[in-house]
Amino acid sequence: MSVRASVGADTATDAVLLKLDRNVFHHGGLGVIRSLGRLGIRVHAMREDRFAPAGASRYARRTVSPMPDCAAPDDVLDQLDRLADRLPGPALLVTTDDAGAILLAEHGDKLRPRYLFPAPPADLPRRAAGKATLAEICRVAGVPHPATTVPVDAAEAAAFADLHGYPVVAKVNRPWSADKSVGLQSTTIVRGRDEMLTLVEQARRATGDGPDTGLLLQEYLAPAPAGTRQDWFFHGYFDASSKCMFGHTGTKERSFPVHAGLTTYGTWAPNERLRAEAVALLSGLGYQGIVDLDYRWDPRDDSYRLLDFNPRLGAQFRLFQDSAGIDAVRAMHLDLTGRGFTPGDAVPGRSLLVENYDPIAARILRREGELSLRSWLRSARAADEAAWFARDDLAPFFLAGARTLWQAASNRLRR
Repeated sequence: MSVRASVGADTATDAVLLKLDRNVFHHGGLGVIRSLGRLGIRVHAMREDRFAPAGASRYARRTVSPMPDCAAPDDVLDQLDRLADRLPGPALLVTTDDAGAILLAEHGDKLRPRYLFPAPPADLPRRAAGKATLAEICRVAGVPHPATTVPVDAAEAAAFADLHGYPVVAKVNRPWSADKSVGLQSTTIVRGRDEMLTLVEQARRATGDGPDTGLLLQEYLAPAPAGTRQDWFFHGYFDASSKCMFGHTGTKERSFPVHAGLTTYGTWAPNERLRAEAVALLSGLGYQGIVDLDYRWDPRDDSYRLLDFNPRLGAQFRLFQDSAGIDAVRAMHLDLTGRGFTPGDAVPGRSLLVENYDPIAARILRREGELSLRSWLRSARAADEAAWFARDDLAPFFLAGARTLWQAASNRLRR
């Protein structure tokens, strides 16, 4: 039986991919296009430019370019309204970034007659996506979370680091308003006082005047003993009653930046304790829609500390396709179109590889003595799902490869 037949999707209801993050290498959007497109559902997407890899997918029916400015909500809503004029009926709206999730929660009522999308509490996506406000959510809910502060100046940043010890995790606490040439990343591991002071100064230049440094600092949770799974994530879909209709746990085997960034190689690993904790938190908050939570197991007290709460699709969601062919996006489409579904069995050990980042992570881990070349090659060959490569949809893979090489060459020339 084909995946299309087993899932039983309503192919008359189109899907629109709302993507406001101008990152051509965000593979989650391509995953949405392929996941729904393979069921015969027409998927319409926003793309950065005519050479954006996801827009080249054979399953992308109509693309919108240029993308609207996320700083102007009315422009985004107007563009979605104009797109709806060309669609046969109400379409599913899928967000791939925090900005889109926040926009729909706070301003999406205007689109309700023309689009199908979840309705979480209006303030929840913004609070969940905010690094500082997430700490408050965890405190109120009694969820373990790393010690966190938003320093107002370099002295306060250094004092926090002195109290908790180096290294310290530094994260972006608000959108950068200045030239990206200052070299800031969304997450940085700070290993010493001089590095901390330099980073604070860079953040000051990037953000301009503000009430704080623009950084959020967290205590660094030391790696667990070798062979212990420490970095976990939960992906799920919650219906209008905040019931978990689909949800699974996996481990981040490799990431970039190493030990702090996006998943470059992930594995489906059932963890009923962590799943129960995640479902209890989300149901208690009245959450609706797709969600991606990042955790790190702390061996000091055997707790799972919540690091990130992404109120939208996680880029590696395609890792979790169960035995019935259901994933989080398909679950949402089935639920919001009134089809109903019965999830299949978990597929422990299923893995996902991100081809343009995992070799970089593997090279660093090999240099640090944590991974051998043979082990990396064996895991890469065994991956069940790839971010870019698919035998039935090759164009995005070649376009992503070409743009990766072009970017590497441009960076080398600038240096």
